[in-house]
Amino acid sequence: MSNISAGLLLLVLASIANSTFSLPMKYTRKWAWENTWLIWSLLALLILPALAAWLSVPSLSQLYHNADSAMLLSVFLFGVGWGIAQVLFGLALSSIGIALAFSIVLGLSAAIGSLLPFIQFHRDRLFEPQGLMALVGLALVIVGVTITAIAGRMRDRSSNTETTSNIPFTTGLILAIVSGVCASMMNLGIANGAPLAQAAALHGAGSNWVVTAIWLPLLVGGSLPNLLYCFYLLRKRGTTANFSVASSGSHWGLTLCMAVLWFGSSLLYGISSGLLGELGAVIGWPVFMSLIVITASAVGVLTGEWRGASRRALQVQIAAVVVLVIAVIILSRAG
Repeated sequence: MSNISAGLLLLVLASIANSTFSLPMKYTRKWAWENTWLIWSLLALLILPALAAWLSVPSLSQLYHNADSAMLLSVFLFGVGWGIAQVLFGLALSSIGIALAFSIVLGLSAAIGSLLPFIQFHRDRLFEPQGLMALVGLALVIVGVTITAIAGRMRDRSSNTETTSNIPFTTGLILAIVSGVCASMMNLGIANGAPLAQAAALHGAGSNWVVTAIWLPLLVGGSLPNLLYCFYLLRKRGTTANFSVASSGSHWGLTLCMAVLWFGSSLLYGISSGLLGELGAVIGWPVFMSLIVITASAVGVLTGEWRGASRRALQVQIAAVVVLVIAVIILSRAG
């Protein structure tokens, strides 16, 4: 199996894990959202990344001690930006609905997260055949995600599931746009943290695990906005006592499952981007976003999210998936 094929296979597995990681949250009914999200943030953004880096990179503390401080800080700050995106996305979701929020956030994240590394590191190849093919594939990603938004809006209307929120629609739209811009910072952090991966290799880390050296500072930064927002909600709503509610012991295991699925998806994406060649950070991110939409669509159908939707809405969603599949094929060829 070629590196490109292996990278695409890992991206498929990563997208399945990413699009299903929140399913266990449906069964943590005795906890409020902030209870589950706090434990998830501690596990997925702090404990698991630290454990993975410690196990896979020899002399990890020495690696960070010798790393360029400006580069290390930039990776951390990109993580903070991504963490802010997570918080804003939740607020936008309650205001403008699932379909529109996902469209804006994933579309902007795919575009910015792919184009900026391309311009920053491969500007000379932007208008070569490989670069043009990548741009075409990226354009199709944006089209496919937009069609998905239309299908989701049609589904919400036909099944009478319109979202209500105290946040005005215009404010929600702005929050979604800012969230989309900030969400791209995860890929920007990976692209700019490449020297950490190279240093990890010199320290004896396996080629598939050098990315853990990047994930640790990136996700530590991402944990800060999530943890602060959870602590704010726990204090505001008085939901700290939920952790000791009777018969909620299973919630800890369910949240651990969420953390393993999410961090596992991120780890697989990092490994796959290294297998996709020198344009891995450019091509891998929009492919990852596309596959998340595709697998999330399948999960949505299987879990009954489209039950009650019009036939036309489902047809439009299928068309979106077809466009995204074509985009994935084109982007893989660009790789």
